[in-house]
Amino acid sequence: MPEPEHPAYDPLQPGQGEAIAPTGQGGPMDLALDEAESLEKTLGDQPSGPREKARSLWSDAWRQLRRNPVFIISSLMILFLVVIAIWPQLIASGDPLQCDLSKSQQGSAPGHPFGYDTQGCDVYTRTVYGARASITVGVCATLGAALLGSVLGGLAGFFGGWGDALLSRVADIFFGIPVVLGGLVFLSVVTSTTVWPVVGFIVLLGWPQIARIGRGSVITAKQNDYVQAARALGAGNGRMLLRHVAPNAVAPVIVVATIALGTYIALEATLSFLGVGLRPPTVSWGIDISNAASQIRNAPHMLLWPAGALSLTVLAFIMLGDAVRDALDPKLR
Repeated sequence: MPEPEHPAYDPLQPGQGEAIAPTGQGGPMDLALDEAESLEKTLGDQPSGPREKARSLWSDAWRQLRRNPVFIISSLMILFLVVIAIWPQLIASGDPLQCDLSKSQQGSAPGHPFGYDTQGCDVYTRTVYGARASITVGVCATLGAALLGSVLGGLAGFFGGWGDALLSRVADIFFGIPVVLGGLVFLSVVTSTTVWPVVGFIVLLGWPQIARIGRGSVITAKQNDYVQAARALGAGNGRMLLRHVAPNAVAPVIVVATIALGTYIALEATLSFLGVGLRPPTVSWGIDISNAASQIRNAPHMLLWPAGALSLTVLAFIMLGDAVRDALDPKLR
């Protein structure tokens, strides 16, 4: 009997698989080639563009803010208020200090849609020009309180020790001062008619809140692993604070400061209403509301327009702060 062309296949002897199943008949070489071609085809179908960069907290927050209608509406309102505060002549051509007693408390008239106040001044013009003082006080007071509070609170939270304890006790003292009563006492002895005494008073009583928020954020951030790794690699306190701790602890400060801006505008109007805030000839919504309070039955339009402008302004900044808080707080997403 003639011998077979190929010996019997023995799985224990290597090398016989290639002989029994040569190329083109489903052997291991064909399977490897098929897998390589399939992988090459799969990789070729993928786009060859650059990889997407890793998204940070700020990029995620900006992406969410752009899709938030509350942020868009509040931003447009604030942008409009800032524009008319800088250039009120764009929508009001009159003089807010030019008055005519013969038109005292008259209602709406052509060219004067909001009517006149007790002194015969145009309510529309005064309402437009009143945005300048309120926005200036709110922005300057917020920047001052945020800067002072974040620096003091951040240093106290990062270094700790007796400085942290001292700051906490000083902040507790300021927290115990009633805002309105403190304004009556502090501003009653000031004779200046500019906005700066009011700004200074708000900063004086507003920094402890932001300092406490900044202190807690820094204490939380400095306990993270990347800060400990930077310390182990020999990074100094200044580098760790500026490069690693502060960028990751500033988000809560921004949120609180944005919401507080609207509160500071309302506080300025309250102090001006009580006669210790801004004073004539400065044009302010609080001053106009104070002058119109006694005439609300005879001329309600005197109170309606400045009070409505103040309410919309405070609402816009509070809405903006809420939108920023939702975007910067990872726990809410």
